[in-house]
This record gives sequence, structure tokens and C-alpha cells, in this order.
Amino acid sequence: MNLRLLAAATLAAPALALAQADSKPAAEPKPAAKPAAKPAAKPGAALATVNGVAVPRSRLDIMVRQQAGRGGQDNEQMRAVMRDELINREVIAQEAQRSGIAKQADVQAQLDITRQEIVVSAYIRDWVSKNPIGEADIQKEYDRVRAQAGDKEYRARHILLETEEQAKGMISELKKGGKFDELASKNSKDGGTSTRGGDLDWNVPSAFDRAFSDAMVKLEKGKHTETPVRTRFGFHVIQLDDVRPVKFPPLADVRPRLQQQLVQAKLEELVKSLRAKAKIE
Repeated sequence: MNLRLLAAATLAAPALALAQADSKPAAEPKPAAKPAAKPAAKPGAALATVNGVAVPRSRLDIMVRQQAGRGGQDNEQMRAVMRDELINREVIAQEAQRSGIAKQADVQAQLDITRQEIVVSAYIRDWVSKNPIGEADIQKEYDRVRAQAGDKEYRARHILLETEEQAKGMISELKKGGKFDELASKNSKDGGTSTRGGDLDWNVPSAFDRAFSDAMVKLEKGKHTETPVRTRFGFHVIQLDDVRPVKFPPLADVRPRLQQQLVQAKLEELVKSLRAKAKIE
């Protein structure tokens, strides 16, 4: 299959007139006219026609933009492949219409969902562009998160248990000389940390449940809690291994993530306000 873009062209080929005269020599023929240049495609021109149905060029433009958004290149070969794909789709779509599949209820429902998704996405993009997150907003959120994180981060271990009595039993084992990491590996219900001896790595207090962090920051290095700490996950025995000044990333490193979080928060508020005004039964 020829993958090059085809454009309509009119080739001018005028007939050669042969001058004849009885007494005069035949006139030399005029040189053939050069083919006319291919006209540039109009923005609204059809990309192709399939059984008399026009395939809009706008479909190709959308596909090119989508491809470019995924890192693809915009070149003649890629456009030729996409043109061929659009023609294939139109051929199949016409056959689907003739067969009646396009009128099936589940197909219509899917079309409705897809249409709604496209409209909603377009509205959100438009709303975000008209309600941008300013640099002052990002700086304010950065300062808030940094203040919430505090100036220290902690490396702790924990043993998570289902009941308070089990947690008290672990504390008794520790007081008898049991090693925290071994007890955590054998008894902790937290599968994500039990294989590491209960190690929670470095974290700021705000990363934990409030009751957990309050108990953790009161500990001295190398000490464990004397009483079980209850959170929504169960009962914890906590040991503090180390403390160091927090290494907070500079604003430039976290700006994209903060901006995304702020956009998401604004969109959630938008949805809440629209739902509040809507009559939902």
C-alpha cells in the first residue's frame, strides 16, 4: 500500500498544434507545458471520501495532536499511516451501520458514555485554563506543607498487633531482652514492614496517624513505648531508632506535584459546588 499522502492535482496537457503549409516548412512544436503544482489542501477539505462519505481532515489533525502528545513525530509518513487508518475506520463504520450493530443498545450506551467523557474532559480543560494556579498559591502550599512537616524526621520501627493484650505481651518480651526486629518479624501484622524487622524508614511525624506520631516523638533514641499505642490499624509497640534534621526538597523540585494537587483540590470544590446547585433525586 502506498503510504504517501495523496493530493488532488490537475495536470495541464495541451495538445500540440501542428502548423502545416504547402510551401512553408512545418513549424517546430511548442514545448509541452509543465504540470501544474499540486494545490495546497484547504483546512476544511475532506481527507478522503468513502462511498461518497467525506472523512473530515479535522480527524487527522486530532490524531496528529494526540500522537505528538505521546512523543510521536509529525511527518508525512505518520500522516499517511493515520490517513489510511481513518479510511479503514470509515469503511468498517459504514459496514457496522449497514449491519445494524451501531444501533444496538449496548453500543449506543458506550457511545453515550464516550461522548460524555469527551465533553467533561473538554470542560475541565477549559475551566482549568480559565482558573489557573498562580505562583503565590504554589508558594503558600509549599510553606504550609513544610511547616506541617516540622524540622525533624524520625526513623522508627513498630510491631502491629490485633489486641491490647498482645501488644502488652510484646512489651514484656522486650523488657526481658527480646530483640525488637526479631519480634516484629515473627509477630507484626503489618506485612509491609514485618520482613524488615518493623522498619518504617525515615518519615516526618505528619506521615503517621496522630496517636502514633505523638507517641513516637516523645521517645528517646533506642527506646520503645511502655504501653500499647492504639490507632485505626490496631495496637502498636513503637521503637525510635534515630532522629535527624528534615531534608525538605526545594520548591523547584516539588512545584509540578504541588500544582497538580492544587488543581485537583480546586476541581473537587468545583464538583461540590455544582452538585450543591443540582437537583439530584
